[in-house]
Amino acid sequence: MLANIATVASKINSGKSLFLAGDESLLKRLPQGDWIGGTIPYFMGETGGVTTKDKLFMTEAPADSSVDRIAWYGEGDLQRLVPDSPDNGFSFLIIPATSPAHIAYARNAPSYEGIFLKPIIGWIAGVHLDELGKVPPKVFNGRTGESSEAKAVAMHVNLKRGKQASIGIVNLFHPGKGEVISFEEEGFSVSDCLVDGKKTNFAEYLASRKVDTRLPLVADYAGAMVNVSFQAVDERKKTVNLYAPVFKGVQYRIAEPVPDYVKSFSASMPPGSVNPVFACNCILNFLYAGLEGKKTGSITGPITFGEIAYQLVNQTLAYLDISNTGE
Repeated sequence: MLANIATVASKINSGKSLFLAGDESLLKRLPQGDWIGGTIPYFMGETGGVTTKDKLFMTEAPADSSVDRIAWYGEGDLQRLVPDSPDNGFSFLIIPATSPAHIAYARNAPSYEGIFLKPIIGWIAGVHLDELGKVPPKVFNGRTGESSEAKAVAMHVNLKRGKQASIGIVNLFHPGKGEVISFEEEGFSVSDCLVDGKKTNFAEYLASRKVDTRLPLVADYAGAMVNVSFQAVDERKKTVNLYAPVFKGVQYRIAEPVPDYVKSFSASMPPGSVNPVFACNCILNFLYAGLEGKKTGSITGPITFGEIAYQLVNQTLAYLDISNTGE
């Protein structure tokens, strides 16, 4: 829920474990306690999409849980995240946008041993779009009061026996019927690509096809549709900058358009997951679908610069469910 700083501070002082999102000016005023947070001014609130620096989005850890620890992860030790994660529980991860940790996690997380065996949920912290390049996104460790614009922070949460965590995504985009696009080099910025096996400049390809770059590249990652969103096309330098890296050996297509985002979103939520413990959605969906003042079903949460559902995803809603195992 969106809450004022006094309400959040009261929750912290009462011993609650929290995941927080909001403006840096609010996060740095909070008392120390069991919480982690990241900067962002965009939210899906109870009454719809909203932009505000006056409130924090507060998510309480599940009732049947306990915090194992809160830890920092730099670009060189993010691979420790999986072995650090609890055997029965989940890890909540926040990474500042464009930081060394963000780039390292985006590139390397799919190759971390056991990455898809332990639930890792979270998001990429950002800033108001008017502040891009002027104000760095930050993440906060509530136990120490420290913040960082370079490292990731994670809260590892244990669940009681009989409870289990699961992560889901809602991706409204599906591969279109156009050419298959692949890449010989991996990264956030690319120049050349292969179009149906023929080498061409990617920027020139997008221009010649008049591609709507609000639509992401989409690929099938072992049955899950994963997006790579466009940041900018530099026609002078003949390069294309992306919000997530492309990978060698993966076949991408430009996504099919989504005619009615809100309606499609509501229809895509799986039964029983309409009130997850935590959810976040992408800033690009917020902007391109005009979600200011609009609701996406009963889902609330921060609007982010990237979503973490095990690995980094874009233009996707990611959510965390806690269910009973019957044990």
